[in-house]
This record gives sequence, C-alpha cells and structure tokens, in this order.
Amino acid sequence: MPDNVLRKVWAYFDALGGYWPITYRDDEEARVARLRGFGVRRYTSLFYAHRPGMAAWLNDWATGFAAGHPDCLHSATFYPEPEARDYVPAAIAAGARVFKAHVQVGGYDPRDPLLDAAWGALADAGIPVVVHCGSGPQPGEHTGPGPFGEVLRRHPGLTAIIAHAGTPEYTAFLDLAERYPGVHLDTTMVFTRFTERKAPFPADGYPRLKDLADRVLLGTDYPNIPYPYVEQLDALAGLGLGDDWMRGVLHDNATRLFDL
Repeated sequence: MPDNVLRKVWAYFDALGGYWPITYRDDEEARVARLRGFGVRRYTSLFYAHRPGMAAWLNDWATGFAAGHPDCLHSATFYPEPEARDYVPAAIAAGARVFKAHVQVGGYDPRDPLLDAAWGALADAGIPVVVHCGSGPQPGEHTGPGPFGEVLRRHPGLTAIIAHAGTPEYTAFLDLAERYPGVHLDTTMVFTRFTERKAPFPADGYPRLKDLADRVLLGTDYPNIPYPYVEQLDALAGLGLGDDWMRGVLHDNATRLFDL
C-alpha cells in the first residue's frame, strides 16, 4: 500500500491494545526484500478504497509500484462511484492483473448499481478480483454470502477470489465456490492458531476444500499479520491434504490463474 495508507492501517491495529501486533513493520523495500527472501516469486499489492475519489489515485500509485517491482502483479481497486465505470476499464487497459474489493472496510453494498459496470468489465476481461466479503473479523451491513452471492448471479462468469475463505461463513462460501466455477478461495489467516481461536474452520469442510484443490490460493495478509509468515504455511501443511494440494495452493493454481 502507499505509505500514508499503510500507516493508517497500522494505527488502526495499534489501537486494539496489543490484540493484533504488526509483525513486519518495516519500510517498503525491506518488506519486498523479505518476501523475496522467503522464496515468494510473485505477489500482489492489495489495497482498497473506503471513500469516493480514492480508488483512482491508488490505482495510479499501483501502476508505478508494479513498474518498479516486476515480481508484483499489477493490482487495482474500485469503489461505488460514477467514475468506476471509466477507471476500472482504464486500469485493465493499463495492465492490471488483479483487483481488490473490501466490502467490510469500504462499507458498501457490492450490489450497488454503480458497480455493475465494474463487475461486468472484470468478468468480460477474466481479471480476478479478491473480494473481502465475509463477516470476519467484524460483520458489516453488507458482508456475508448473500450480497456477493447476488453479484455472482448477475455476473456468473466473474473470477472472484474470496478473501480469508469467507471467514467465518466458510460453509456458505464453499457453497458458492462449488456453484460457480470462477470462484476461488484464499487462505489468508485461515487455519492459523490466531483465527482458529475465534473462527475455527468446520471439520466437514476439509473434504470439500480438497475437492476444490485447483481453486484454493495462498493468501497471507503480509505484512499486517500478528504472527510470523511461516505460521500460515505450517497451518496449511498441518491440514494433511497432501503434497499435490499444497503444491497447487502455493504455486500451481496462481500460475494457472494469472498465466505466469
């Protein structure tokens, strides 16, 4: 994220009184270097707009960041505003490979008519969009599977990656993934001890997760996580879903989805 935005995110977590300490509070280039040191070959820069007039300048920043960091997938975002009809196709034309929508922080309804053209442009272009629409860590007026499920009914060809696997509504978002072939799940913070204490993944969901082996992607929320990066990888390995499943989550699925 741009530095001024990231510092506001850190301030939010700091205000929680130690519940969510930021493990990787470094400068930008140190964070990038650490990812490379971890062996991460490609990564995203997932930011999001929470008010009108914010998305366009975030997208401009991301264009420059991706140009200077070729291992970062050119990322973009949007917000329900009239300008989204124009800047979403413009971002796609400029080379954006992935978008982020944060229904909870943005406080908007994903079914807003002002977003219909944006969802349609993404579906037509086959550009994946990471959508935080689950009700964790705190529910919002438009979180949960219902509102975004209606978006998928309008745009069944949309390639959507459900952030945090839809925490805590795991079962309902597994249902959406089984219903729509373009719906994927990311693993961000799921299965870690931190999340399992508050929102444990249901035991009957593991076989379904294995059946969706080609549509589960590694997500971490690095650097804004309250534990070391490796805990996410250990948690995934601890599921015992097999080497092929792990290889898909950590590498093959993203390679296919983003044509890397």
